Amino acid sequence: MNNKVNEKPEWVTKGKTIRELIKELETFENQGLEVQISIDSGESYACISLVGKHEVNGKIICGLTNHE
Repeated sequence: MNNKVNEKPEWVTKGKTIRELIKELETFENQGLEVQISIDSGESYACISLVGKHEVNGKIICGLTNHE
């Protein structure tokens, strides 16, 4: 049986650096669009309330949080 059938592609699990995210956002013609985030593959979205530096499992990350 092929174990790769259930594996998600790297672009799904790797994440993005701040630099990569900014580069991708700069491709949008309308820079005034509101940015929201989904954690359920686009079923629902929430606004980004805060952006901050956080430590998760000993690793420093840039976290986007929703405080609704």
